[in-house]
Amino acid sequence: MFSEETAMLKKYIISNKKLVEVNGENAQVYVYTNPDAQEQRFLVDQYQIDEHTLASALDPDELPRLEFEPEHIVMIYKRPKNYSGKDQLEFKVASVGMFLFEQKLVIVLAEDIPLFVGKRFQSVSSIKEIFLKLVYNSISHYVEHLRIIHMISEEIEDKTTEAMDNTYLQNLFSLEKSLVYYAEAITSNGFVFEKMRNLSARIGFEEKDEEMLDDMIVENMQCKTQADIYSNILAQLLGARASIVSNNLNLLIKKLNVITIWMMVPTLVVSVYGMNVALPLADHPDAFWMLMGVCLILVWLVMMFWRHKNW
Repeated sequence: MFSEETAMLKKYIISNKKLVEVNGENAQVYVYTNPDAQEQRFLVDQYQIDEHTLASALDPDELPRLEFEPEHIVMIYKRPKNYSGKDQLEFKVASVGMFLFEQKLVIVLAEDIPLFVGKRFQSVSSIKEIFLKLVYNSISHYVEHLRIIHMISEEIEDKTTEAMDNTYLQNLFSLEKSLVYYAEAITSNGFVFEKMRNLSARIGFEEKDEEMLDDMIVENMQCKTQADIYSNILAQLLGARASIVSNNLNLLIKKLNVITIWMMVPTLVVSVYGMNVALPLADHPDAFWMLMGVCLILVWLVMMFWRHKNW
């Protein structure tokens, strides 16, 4: 299902080793955000982009892949989706489609995000370099999200020490689910990067491009390892945290039971003397205080008994 973001087209050229947004027809980079039916038809007819491949670029569940068409190279990869509060601590992934031609690069994605940001885009010299740096930025995006997930999980773990409901556990489950999705997406991207490295000559990468691709592969592997470590830590801690929440609830119930039993002892004495029959001390002027004293002594005896039993 496509995003509900407004359709948008941005065009860029390389000028003085920088990307500059333009409005003309001679652009080198075209960014289509959630293209409507007319724009999709234009991409299919004008650039000979396969309809299924175009739909895959907008499908968050599509697997990454690298394909060679007669006029262009297709790369679909996974990147972290922009997080919003309504996601409730569930970090998701989205697909991006890049179509590399000899003189232009067409990018198709489902939501509007800042693509050409960071120090990597302070200087660009070719379409293929932009192609690689976009993918490289997505790896950095994963690393940043993993760091945020780790920080959130540590904060939630501290809160579960005092918690007695499942709210924080549900948050941890959401984070663990996100890490599983991230690990799967990073792994799938890694397969595409390896294929791209093996076919670098066919793509037309220069030596510096191949060096950047090697760095990407290494950083992606490190990112995958980091995601796996965080996922394993969360999975192991979830059981322990669930036990802590259950134990906290048991302690609360125990305290409530203690209070209830304390109240039952004097209540029993008072109830007996509340019966409408003749009772000892009924006519004694200090009967009330004597009964209160008996109640306090019984409560104290119950407390001593519990303390002796370490209850």
